[in-house]
Amino acid sequence: MKVVLQRVSRASVKTDEHFEAIEQGFLLLVGIGEETVEADLTAMAKKISSARLFEDEDGKMNRSIQDVEGSILSISQFTLYADVRKGNRPSFTKARKPAEASKMYDRFNELLRHENLTVKTGMFGADMAIELINDGPVTIIYESQDGKIQ
Repeated sequence: MKVVLQRVSRASVKTDEHFEAIEQGFLLLVGIGEETVEADLTAMAKKISSARLFEDEDGKMNRSIQDVEGSILSISQFTLYADVRKGNRPSFTKARKPAEASKMYDRFNELLRHENLTVKTGMFGADMAIELINDGPVTIIYESQDGKIQ
């Protein structure tokens, strides 16, 4: 499992049929790999919900998303599993099949909600227009395999 986290002052996602927006919080680009297991989803939700990426009164990143009452905008992103080693067109064979990935993506968002977070989502598999104001900028890449954050 791979997640690109961006700390944002605001973010939104739009399709022809769907619109969601958040203010302060995290934009998560979520990739589900063929080897992703339930333990990865759980570990990632716990790690992200407790990550101290917001500044305290001394300007140090010492506050969690819960401390600042922030929200999450979660976007499915199979292209995080692009293999670009050969040729000019990426291969996505390391990404989990869409039907299974969709269920795991939904489960991950559910686990984030169980951490008392407000989570809004894009539409799995849809073309989406995403806008964000990256705050900092702060961008962190998380990876998990076999329930261990790497």
